[in-house]
Amino acid sequence: MTPVNWLRKALRFWPWLAAISTGLLCATCFPPFDQSWLCWIALTPLIAAVWFSGQNAKRRWIRNLLLGYVAGIVFFTTTFSWFGSLGVLYENFWLRGLSLLLSLYLGVHFAFWSWFVGLIAPRDFLISHRNLRIAFLGASAWVAHEWVRGWLFSGFGWNGLGVALHGTWPLIQIAEFTGVTGLSFVVVFGNVIALTTPLRLYFEARTREMRPHFDFTLTLAGMVGLCAFGLYSVQNRQVAKPLRVAAVQADIPQQEKFDPQFSAQIFARFSRLSDLALRSSPPPDVLIWPESSMPDPVRGPNTESNQFVTEFSASSKTDLLLGTLDVEDRHDYNAAVLISGGTHQMQIYRKVHLVPFGEYIPLRHSFPLFAAVASRWVPGDFDVGRDYTLFRLTNGVEIAPLICFEDTIGNLARQFVLRGANLLVNVTNDAWFLHSAGSQQHLANAIFRCVETRRPMARAANTGVTCFVNEFGRVTQILQDETGGTFTEGVLTGEIKVPTDGELTFYVRRGELFAKVCAGVTITAIIVMILVRRRRL
Repeated sequence: MTPVNWLRKALRFWPWLAAISTGLLCATCFPPFDQSWLCWIALTPLIAAVWFSGQNAKRRWIRNLLLGYVAGIVFFTTTFSWFGSLGVLYENFWLRGLSLLLSLYLGVHFAFWSWFVGLIAPRDFLISHRNLRIAFLGASAWVAHEWVRGWLFSGFGWNGLGVALHGTWPLIQIAEFTGVTGLSFVVVFGNVIALTTPLRLYFEARTREMRPHFDFTLTLAGMVGLCAFGLYSVQNRQVAKPLRVAAVQADIPQQEKFDPQFSAQIFARFSRLSDLALRSSPPPDVLIWPESSMPDPVRGPNTESNQFVTEFSASSKTDLLLGTLDVEDRHDYNAAVLISGGTHQMQIYRKVHLVPFGEYIPLRHSFPLFAAVASRWVPGDFDVGRDYTLFRLTNGVEIAPLICFEDTIGNLARQFVLRGANLLVNVTNDAWFLHSAGSQQHLANAIFRCVETRRPMARAANTGVTCFVNEFGRVTQILQDETGGTFTEGVLTGEIKVPTDGELTFYVRRGELFAKVCAGVTITAIIVMILVRRRRL
């Protein structure tokens, strides 16, 4: 085979290599890599592959679907590779492939967007308003698929493209109006313009006919405007009062958490770390322990955990918030409990959004064979809580007790704020995923709840990332060891500014309105484009 023939054959695969490149570039935007600047060009290889290949294919739309599906599988398999930690934890080879299994479903959403991009493919790139329209439609369709991914089949909306900007605080402030999907819109819009602009310059050079580039200049102006708004938002803080908070990170290995032989060690560790927190000056207003902190139900009669927590609370004048298992009338719940320091009254919240295949097996009783296999790791189902219960501290602060991944769900957090919460508290246990990027991605997704609601957050993790986040999405304090690692035991104490004016953001009042409008625009565009093509035929 001559070099020319080899090159021709190799060029046939460039669209698929471009799709793989998009998947890898998107994954690199998130922890542990955190190269967020790549998000502005990550989609351009896939868009180019859809627009400039397969012209002679009989069913080009299927080819476009497959290109997007390949990109999606690569992205989700790479970015969620930390799911494989469960295989290490349980010493099971097949569990190491969970990220690939999940990506086979999540990749469908990528495929839809790729098909849509092919549907709106331009005939040329020489007209500014046409490029702006394509960018608007492409960004709207992306928002639509991220929104659907966040709720369909219980939903798993982690790592939307806008989440890549979690560290770019001036840009992310628009989330108080649009939610995090508004940032995804901006990123995808920028990707389309980043591709159409050099193509337009190329075609103008060939035709020697230069025109004003309103598409490029308006996009840049929009970015500057968003940054200016972000700076303005940070300078105009809400009326707030200080709250002293202490969060305990016990760093208990997952294999030991519910093993009775380690109960005494667990109690001793929480007692020691909590005593350190309570000796701080001034002492904390609230002490937070992570999700499932105790080995058995705290509210259970005659349990070791009940006895330990009751004795600890009796000796302390500080409010105690902790995650615990809860059992009532043969129903099991993943719950959080607040014990008032003065009256020792107990308030309880039961988790309303359970993690499928982690806290319950979907359709367990409909598919017995599947359930029998899955029950090896999830032997029983938690029951769903029904109420968005607020915790009221002794000093009057209203807390939204978010358990585990609940702090990554915007619509859930806003339900608490609508009911009066002025502080978000997340108790979580990321020890399931060992020392992987899962805990970092968890925090990256959670940060946006603070911006969307303009409420600060305190996070207490069993291991992973225990930190405080202000209402602008900036991590103000974080628990780290001497090497800068977050997988350690310790106590994080500090002061959080809790808003007192009760002002509600547009997002809290209207929810995912922006995403729903984008979905409506996408559906309308699909109908119009299909009708137009049928008329041409």
